Amino acid sequence: MTVRHRSVLRIVAAAAAGLMTLAACGGPAPDGGGDGGMSGEISLLTPIFEGVSGKAVLEEQLALFKERYPDITVKPDYTSYSKLNEKLTTSIASGQPYDVMLMGVGWVPPFAAKGVLADLQLDPAELKTRFYGPAVDAGIYQGKVYALPIMLDTRIGLYRKDFFAEAGLTEPPKSFAEMREYGRLLTKRAPNGELQRAGMDILSLDLRQSFETFLWANGGELFTPDGQVAFNSPQGVEALQTMVDIIRVDRSEDIGFTQNKAATGIALLQGRAAMMIGHHNYWTEMELTAPELIEQDKVGFFVITNERPAVFQGGTLATVAAQSKHPEAAKALVEFLTSEGPALAANEQRGNIPALKSLESSEFVQQNGAIQFAMQNLEHAHSEGGTPQWLEIRGKFKAAVESALLGEKTAQQALDELAAEAEAALAAGG
Repeated sequence: MTVRHRSVLRIVAAAAAGLMTLAACGGPAPDGGGDGGMSGEISLLTPIFEGVSGKAVLEEQLALFKERYPDITVKPDYTSYSKLNEKLTTSIASGQPYDVMLMGVGWVPPFAAKGVLADLQLDPAELKTRFYGPAVDAGIYQGKVYALPIMLDTRIGLYRKDFFAEAGLTEPPKSFAEMREYGRLLTKRAPNGELQRAGMDILSLDLRQSFETFLWANGGELFTPDGQVAFNSPQGVEALQTMVDIIRVDRSEDIGFTQNKAATGIALLQGRAAMMIGHHNYWTEMELTAPELIEQDKVGFFVITNERPAVFQGGTLATVAAQSKHPEAAKALVEFLTSEGPALAANEQRGNIPALKSLESSEFVQQNGAIQFAMQNLEHAHSEGGTPQWLEIRGKFKAAVESALLGEKTAQQALDELAAEAEAALAAGG
């Protein structure tokens, strides 16, 4: 994701305000005044702040942290979400976990259940006065708070208003049936059958996340409240079958079309797709690569809906290792990273939704149409996870969904086989 450069002075001011807010609102503060006498080197594992510019953003924030805590040194290790689990598990297995670990929604229960994370001893009710409730809930396991949220990210429907108008469509789809109908109408192919514009792009997004969004929209769940497999329910099978039909029956998208390496960027912004499931941070990409689409109001948003509206909600949270040699210093860093200035810088860098309610009034949030839409629909949000074995299960979804989309298995077969693997992981206890 391309980094957006912001005023250092504004971030410095926001960081100072954020630290004061933490104390004023009753949030945990380090013992004593100033640096609280804390010292030591703490390691930080982060899947955000990517690239050279991203590192520069984090370094600016850590310089501010150093001003407040001069005897604490932070040693960051940059990774990606695709390699995060490997980094975490390797460090834990070696007996030297990172002091502070940033991780995604759904990741806290697996690590908390294994005793890897420190109980931050915070009050969930108080946190929800400062942070959005779903973001706080993602850091809770068995009633205890193990993580503080930095950002939320969502997956929503996006569509080209200009293509809709050309086809005589006046509003986005409100059901799977309408989505398929619109997709067929909006698809464009050359006389030789070559796809020129996908009517409905479900492949640009991670296949697991696409399926989960369809699953939730169809009234299904990943797991039952007591942690049993539920995604191969009739609702789940119908959700996956809808995805299969978009590809194999409607031919609204071809496998590989939006992943074409020769076509960089987002298909919808390029005019190569009319509708899609995507990330709200595509707005940031649009500002940089196709600002005329914003100026001419050509991109709209909708919630994927069938039995109910559903928004996929992820995010990034900050945790402290239970074995940290400097737990108070690590906790101070977590509190700093989730305060206003650093959180705003992190969210601007990734085009995400700040978890802090106070940042809703920031210029960044107020001028971002996709974030505004996502925030207005957080009541429809659903998140991954639901079992301590989630990290063993999540990586198996892509192959299962792919096998159905390629016609190698029926939707029922693909999900039943996936369910059997998930049940084995649950029985083994992770």
